[in-house]
Amino acid sequence: MSDSKIIPTFVEIKDMTHKHVTIIHPKYGEVLNETFMDEVQFKIFLNMVHSSIAMDQNLSTFNGKDFLVHIPCSILKESLVIGKTTEVSMADVVLTKSKLEG
Repeated sequence: MSDSKIIPTFVEIKDMTHKHVTIIHPKYGEVLNETFMDEVQFKIFLNMVHSSIAMDQNLSTFNGKDFLVHIPCSILKESLVIGKTTEVSMADVVLTKSKLEG
């Protein structure tokens, strides 16, 4: 029998920040509710929304994999756009992930 030792490992758990973009239309309700973990992606997406409104263009984007959005400019201009940041603890992330997998 081999004599194995348990070596304790300490992991620093940091809180994460979720960034949310919600677009709500008065007639159609919630048109978009997207969460970003990356600050850069969040800022780029908010800039895309702002540019679409300012330049009177449709909001269309596709990441080439699993995210496709097309919102006509007329609907976008009538909508309320909310960009929000919330603090989420690592424990919340692990709990949510375990619920999705289990």
